[in-house]
Amino acid sequence: MTSSDKPGTAADAPTETTGTAGTPGSAGATPVASRDWESAAADPQYRAAVVDLLGALAYGELAAFERLAEDAKLAPTLADKAELAKMASAEFHHFERLRDRLAEIGEEPTGAMEPFVAAYDGFHKQTDPSDWLEGLVKAYVGDSIASDFYREVAARLDTDTRELVLAVLDDTGHAGFAVEKVRAAIDADPRVGGRLALWARRLMGEALSQSQRVVADRDALSTMLVGGVADGFDLAEVGKMFSRITEAHTKRMAALGLAA
Repeated sequence: MTSSDKPGTAADAPTETTGTAGTPGSAGATPVASRDWESAAADPQYRAAVVDLLGALAYGELAAFERLAEDAKLAPTLADKAELAKMASAEFHHFERLRDRLAEIGEEPTGAMEPFVAAYDGFHKQTDPSDWLEGLVKAYVGDSIASDFYREVAARLDTDTRELVLAVLDDTGHAGFAVEKVRAAIDADPRVGGRLALWARRLMGEALSQSQRVVADRDALSTMLVGGVADGFDLAEVGKMFSRITEAHTKRMAALGLAA
């Protein structure tokens, strides 16, 4: 996945206190974010939430690999084609790490990914780029919104899972590449900026809707987010989280030379 602006809270473990096995409100207990996987996974609800999270991420990385490989066909030069192929390879490596981790903890990777296929495929179907520049903006803006969301969630995870999630969200190089190419296109023809700004706004709406649908459809994930499992967000913090994601999106739009 690609990301350029990383919300400051995402890498910081929360300070709220949770009980053993992720039970909220047990004063003095060790927060999930300070424990390792073996300890945290003793809670079956927490384990289910992490399996869902890893399954969603794994399919997201696989879909990103497929999309970048497809977008390479639209590249105007051989150098651009090669650059996208390199990024696609990085996304596939991220997928392999997630797939292997699911197998390592005793979960069947395909089964973990299956519940998220429809949501991801629906998003990509609704946001199929019509040209090279739209493809670049989609990878830069759309994937970054998803990365911001997962980084926020990662701050509440056990140390082992958090390390893996943050590693697979590392920028594959697409951010700088997209900014350079899009800004050059706008400099060459300023009219391009208006079209791409509208496209980016559509991506923002679709990406946020997709994230909300995925969480709503999976009980373990939604329970984690609202504080029933692990060091979850309260409802006010959920609103703040989406505000931070929106602010990061605005910064990315500015980097592209587009109006948010």
